[in-house]
Amino acid sequence: MRWQAFRELLLDRLRQFHREPEVIFWVYLFPLLLIAGLGVAFSEDGPKPVLVRVVADSPERTAELARQLASPEIETETAGLDQLDRAGMGGRWDLTIVARDGGVEYRLDPQQPESRLARELADRALQQSQGRVDPVSTTTVAEVRPGSRYIDWVIPGLLGLNILGSSMWGVGFTLVDLRIRKVLKRLSATPMRHGDFLLALLASRMLFLALEVVAILAFGRLVFHMPIVGDPLSIAGLCFLGACSFSAISLLTGARADKLETVTGLMNAIQVPMWIASGVFFSADRFPPVVQPLIQLLPLTQLNNGLRAILLEGHNLLDEAAAVGVLSAWGIVCFAAALRLFRWQ
Repeated sequence: MRWQAFRELLLDRLRQFHREPEVIFWVYLFPLLLIAGLGVAFSEDGPKPVLVRVVADSPERTAELARQLASPEIETETAGLDQLDRAGMGGRWDLTIVARDGGVEYRLDPQQPESRLARELADRALQQSQGRVDPVSTTTVAEVRPGSRYIDWVIPGLLGLNILGSSMWGVGFTLVDLRIRKVLKRLSATPMRHGDFLLALLASRMLFLALEVVAILAFGRLVFHMPIVGDPLSIAGLCFLGACSFSAISLLTGARADKLETVTGLMNAIQVPMWIASGVFFSADRFPPVVQPLIQLLPLTQLNNGLRAILLEGHNLLDEAAAVGVLSAWGIVCFAAALRLFRWQ
């Protein structure tokens, strides 16, 4: 009887999902559109040349400097001294070279990697144009490593972000919505167990999870040729742990909330720090060392780290024991707390 009740609850959740076609867009199509947009922006053939602004007191001197900088790696833009400090002109170029008596002056933002690169390229071009000969002979060999592109790095992060969002909104938000519509109150009059109802919510998320993961990875592989070197079982196992962890957090969030505004605020308070700090669009290593222990304890951080290691480096679940441990701990603790705190109305 218990398994029959669980089965009927699960089928009910699947039918309700089918009746809401807008959910299909946000769960399956929106992540693909986001990947497509990022892929178009960050998957160009070869690096862009750095933009260098050349400033001198005469057009002849400006043209001479531009000629000395001529290179496929450098794009030049000329300006007069009267435009050097004009307000509102900053930010377009990576480096400004100002002609001075007996030499040149480099103006750059040292916090920008592109500016530092532009300074090195421009200085090398100017020195070689004046006859400098390097004492060591060097050779450059182009080496394209699979998985080194930004789009390869960001797709696992977007996969983790989608698992987080769909698990949180698909479980906790649904739970509160059922409570507001008095559905939970009617269900409480039946012999149904709390655990069966909550497990049915989690199980429905796991079924939809398989389609989400396959859709995102297949899109990245077919459209942007993202390498996938990890074994499918490790990928599926880590995604399953991540979905369980986030669903359990979502259950705990909606265990007592009785207003959509309340649960929405709680979910945003939980998700926004992970969106920012867990390495979705940029590496979590950019944050100061003092906060790194807290960042590494976030479930989305460990899910993203584990997905990148498995997908791009060929690791397995045993290699990612830290990710497995953190995700399992979040899932077990939050689900146990949700069972204890849950109320029907």
